[in-house]
Amino acid sequence: MTDAKTDYLEDALLNHVLRNTTYTSPTTIYVGLFTTMPSDDGTGGVEVSGGSYARQSVVFAAPSSGVVANNALVSFPTATGAWGTVLGMGLFDALSGGNLLYFGTLTASKTVGIGDQISFAGSALTVAET
Repeated sequence: MTDAKTDYLEDALLNHVLRNTTYTSPTTIYVGLFTTMPSDDGTGGVEVSGGSYARQSVVFAAPSSGVVANNALVSFPTATGAWGTVLGMGLFDALSGGNLLYFGTLTASKTVGIGDQISFAGSALTVAET
């Protein structure tokens, strides 16, 4: 995944590290899928909806050399309706709504129809702070 940090997260981390302003990290991180990619300000993206779609929780392993990766398989439900062409994914701090933290394009887009399922193997979702 190509990763970008949203303005929301950039500001929260700068305030936390350099201004002693508390940032409480989310207890659970969720992966969402996009058919239109968002911008750095977290707007403009179109997240998949309907057809049994739901964000999925993800757990990341400890970082190594400024990179973290998911530590287990992340599977979305089988689509009961067409989801469209999925171009990218995002990491959110809530199951619905909430704040987009990171986002990136997929290596290859995927058109999801009825009966299709998207999964990410362990270590397939990476975020780099380099």
